[in-house]
Amino acid sequence: MGWLLEALEVHPGATWQERWEAAGCNRDGNGFSVLVDSADGGRHQLRTAAGHAFAMRLIQPSLDAMSAVSPPRYAPMFLQVTEDRLLRDFRERLELHPASDESKSKALASVCRALTVFGIDLPGLTPEAVLFYADRKRGSTLATAWPVLHDMGRFPAWVPRTLQDARVRGQRSVEELVERHQLRDQEIKNLLIDYIRRRSVEVDYATMENIVRNLVYHFWRVVEDINPEQSDLRLGTEIVTEWKQRLLVRDDGKARQHIEGPFLTVRAFYIDLQTWAAAEPERWARWVAPCPIRDADLRWFNQRRRRLSERMADRTRERQPLLPILSEYVTTKWLRLRDLLDDAGRATPGEYFVSDGVTWQRVSGGHRRNDPSVGPVRAVNGATGELTNLTVAEDQAFWQWAMVETLRHAGLRREELVELTHLSVRLYRRPNGEVVALLVVSPSKSDRERVIPMSAELFHVIAQVIRRHTRVHGTVPVCPRYDTHERSWAEPLPYLFQRLQSGVPRAMSVYMVRDMLKSAATELIPTHPQFAKIRFAPHDFRRLFATDLVNNGLPIHIGAALLGHLDIQTTRGYVAVFDEDVITHYQQFLDHRRTKRPTTEYRSPSSQEWNDFEEHFDKRKVELGSCGRPYGTPCAHEHACIRCPMLSINPRMLPRLDEIEEDLLARRERAEEEGWRGEIEGIDQTLVFLRAKKTQSRRALAPAMGAQVELGMPQRRT
Repeated sequence: MGWLLEALEVHPGATWQERWEAAGCNRDGNGFSVLVDSADGGRHQLRTAAGHAFAMRLIQPSLDAMSAVSPPRYAPMFLQVTEDRLLRDFRERLELHPASDESKSKALASVCRALTVFGIDLPGLTPEAVLFYADRKRGSTLATAWPVLHDMGRFPAWVPRTLQDARVRGQRSVEELVERHQLRDQEIKNLLIDYIRRRSVEVDYATMENIVRNLVYHFWRVVEDINPEQSDLRLGTEIVTEWKQRLLVRDDGKARQHIEGPFLTVRAFYIDLQTWAAAEPERWARWVAPCPIRDADLRWFNQRRRRLSERMADRTRERQPLLPILSEYVTTKWLRLRDLLDDAGRATPGEYFVSDGVTWQRVSGGHRRNDPSVGPVRAVNGATGELTNLTVAEDQAFWQWAMVETLRHAGLRREELVELTHLSVRLYRRPNGEVVALLVVSPSKSDRERVIPMSAELFHVIAQVIRRHTRVHGTVPVCPRYDTHERSWAEPLPYLFQRLQSGVPRAMSVYMVRDMLKSAATELIPTHPQFAKIRFAPHDFRRLFATDLVNNGLPIHIGAALLGHLDIQTTRGYVAVFDEDVITHYQQFLDHRRTKRPTTEYRSPSSQEWNDFEEHFDKRKVELGSCGRPYGTPCAHEHACIRCPMLSINPRMLPRLDEIEEDLLARRERAEEEGWRGEIEGIDQTLVFLRAKKTQSRRALAPAMGAQVELGMPQRRT
C-alpha cells in the first residue's frame, strides 16, 4: 500500500481520489500502467494494494480502471472490509443457486466490482446499473447474479428474471421501425408512418414489421436511392423499371426468391390511398398516384406458385428417405448418452468405469468438489482422451430427440411446438371405456385451436418430457416465454419445451428448435454425406407428416383438420406424390375396375388364340417399319403401305424411301411420255404421302441427333 501511495503523492490533489484521477488512472487503462512504471513495487503488489484501496473506498475507480487493475481475489477482500449485510445475504443465496462454482465465484466478484465502480452498496444497485456494467464488461457473468438479486426483491417485480430477458428490446413503435431506414423526404416518411400506423390496428406485430420492410426498405428507400429528388408517389417509367430490376437481386447478390411480398404490399399501399382519399380527401387525396404494380406484373404469380409447390414437393421427396435415418440417429444418441451418464453418475471422481465397451474416467465436475452428486458430470474417454460434459451432452441429445419425434409424429409448426404446455395433454374417455390421449394445440397461424389424438409414439415422447421435468423440479415449472414474432412476453405457463437459463427455467425459442435440428443433421454428415446438401427445417417434418397421412389412405379433409388447415387446398399443397404411389393407386384402380366387369372377359386365352395374337404382331412388321393396325383387323389399304397412315417408318429405312422416290419420279417421266394421265395422278398422290412420311421420320429423329427442327414461318391465311 505504501508503494501505491508514494506513487500517487507526486500528483496534485487534496485527496487520494483526486491524485488518482490526476495521474490519469481513471481516464483509460494505460494510466495505471504508467503509475506502475513510476512506482518502486512490482505490478502484482500494486494491483493488490489498489484492490485494498478500492475495497476501503479510499479510491473509486472507473470501469476502465477497474478492468486495467483487475485486483486479485477482490471479492473476499471487499467482503472483509464492507459492512453490507445484504451483500452477505446475496453471497449465501448465490451459493445455493444452480450454477457451477466458477460461475458463482465470477458473479460474486462482478457484483463487488460493480458496487466499487458505482460507489454504492447493494441496496443502491439497480437493474439499469447492472445492465450498464454487463454491457460494458463482457464476460462479467452477471447473468448468474441477476436471478438471485431478483429473488431477493432488489429489482421491481416487472423486471424480467434473467439478464438475457432484460436485454430483449421488445416491440418498437411505427416511428422507430420507419426511422431506422433513414428516409430523406420528411413528408413521405410521415405519410408512410401514418399509413402503417393505420394498418397496424388490423394486423399483428410481425405482419406490421413485414409491411415496414416491404414498403420502406424494399420500396421507397430504393426509390430515393435511384432518384434522391423524388418527393411524391408518382413514379416515372424509368424509376419503376430500375426498382423492379433491383428488387430481383438481394443485398448479398443472390436472386430474390419471393418478390411477390414487396409487389403486393406496394400495390395495396397505392390502392388503399385511393380508397381512403374518397372518404378523407383532405388527408390522403394529394398522395393519390398511379400504382407502379400493373396487372401484368401479377399474372405470372400463379405460375410461380405452381413452381413453388413443385419445389416443396421435391424437397419432401428428398427428405422422406432421410427422416428414418435422422430419427434413428437422435434416438440412439440419446439412449447411449443416457446410459453413459447413469454409469458415470455411479462412479466417484477419479474412478474408471466401462460403458458400452468403452473405458471412461470420471473427473471433477467443477462444482462442489466435496459433493459429486451436485453439478455437471464430466468424464474422459480412455481411448481418445476427450473430455465430455456428460450432463450437457445428454441434455442436448434428449431435446434433439424430443423435438424430432414430436414434430415427426404430430406435424406441428415450430411455434406450436414451443407453445405446448403440461395443460395441452388431455385424456378423453370414450363411451366404451377406452381412454384416448389428446394433445391440444394452441391457436397459432390460423388462430384456431385443434385437438390431435396422440399415437403411442407421440405419447411416449410427451411422457418422457414431463418425466424429465418432474424428476428435477417435482413438477413442470411455470416459466415465461418470449414470442419472437410478436416481440412480447407470453403469460407464464408450464411449457414442456423449456431449459435452464442462468439457473432459471425459460421456454425455448423457435430459433433454438431450428438450431438443434440443424445440429443433429450436421452430425450425420460424416456417416451419411447426403445430409451435407440437405437442411432439415422444422416445417419439413410437417410436410412429411401430411404426406405420410394422405398417402397411407387417410381422407385429406381429416388430414387438414389434424394439421389445422382451414382450406383443404393448403393440405393438397403439402402432400408430395411419389412415383410408387402413382403406380400403386393405378393398379388398385385397375383391380377395382376388373371386379365390375364380366368375368368372362378376363378368361385365360387358349393356345391357338395366343399364337394368333403373337402372329398378328409378326405380320405388322413390313419393309419400311411397322404397321399400327389394331389386333384382329386386316390391312385396309391392300398393302399400299406408303399411303397408309398406320405405317410407322423405321428411321433406318430413310435411304430406302429415297430410292422409292427416285423410282416414282422415273415412272412419272415414263407416264408423261406415254400420256398415262391416270398413272400420273396416282404417282403424285404416292409422292405426297412418301414425302410427308420422310419429313415426319426426320423430325422424330432430329431430337435424338441433337439437331434443330425447322418449323418454318407462319403464313397469313387468305
